[in-house]
Amino acid sequence: MKKFEFEITISAPTEQDAVSKMKALNALGKHLSLSELQALANTVSSPTALAIAKSKLGLS
Repeated sequence: MKKFEFEITISAPTEQDAVSKMKALNALGKHLSLSELQALANTVSSPTALAIAKSKLGLS
């Protein structure tokens, strides 16, 4: 698979937090397909679906 590089901005309270966020995003990108990532993006874009997902994951 080809690799592509992007320059992005990550919002976080500290640089260390931003690096941790980027590592987490990279892990998601490595292990989820395009359609799975799109479904995840749709879920987090919906307040109701996000609340349900957080609850199921024990994050709320």
